[in-house]
Amino acid sequence: MGSAFLDLRVALMIITVATAAIGVAAQQCGRQAGGQLCPGNQCCSQWGYCGTTDDYCLPSNNCQSNCKPSGGGGGGGGEGASNVRATYHFYNPEQVGWDLNAVSAYCSTWDANKPLAWRKKYGWTAFCGPVGARGQASCGKCLRVTNTWTGAQTTVRIVDQCSNGGLDLDAGVFRQLDTDGRGNAQGHLIVNYQFVSCGDGVQLQPLMSVLDDVQP
Repeated sequence: MGSAFLDLRVALMIITVATAAIGVAAQQCGRQAGGQLCPGNQCCSQWGYCGTTDDYCLPSNNCQSNCKPSGGGGGGGGEGASNVRATYHFYNPEQVGWDLNAVSAYCSTWDANKPLAWRKKYGWTAFCGPVGARGQASCGKCLRVTNTWTGAQTTVRIVDQCSNGGLDLDAGVFRQLDTDGRGNAQGHLIVNYQFVSCGDGVQLQPLMSVLDDVQP
């Protein structure tokens, strides 16, 4: 009887350890796993697990990589690239009143006269990544950028061109992503980026309603 009870306890311990090991092994992506990506282009959930359902893949559920486009206005497309070099540039938009002309940004030709709220909604970046439109077609679009080393994320707006084959982030955005200081030490980050909706259209309807009210 005693031997059977001991065998049962050993079996339960083995099951417990195996279950825990499976749980740990499953967390193989995102900030929980040093910025690793999921195999087979699966999405990485906010908890560090790989999957293909909306719980894993929607930005609104804090998907970390290979996410689905969230839809809506503002030029989201769902395209993206992984392990891209990101350097920094001193745009210092706060010091120039978020004036694209003042920093000679490529996109100023089309976007310099956009409302201030539009220009300051997100941090700025230059874009020349391997996936996605370049030139005028990229201007004003938004990217969700993830530091592969730490999992830190932010959304930025494309305002300029670059030539490093990736992103040239405003220094303030770079610091925001560089949560462990490694990027500053090396002079660059390795990031994943994905085109996402900027959400710029949400205020248009209320504005039109106000204009309708003031018309004679």
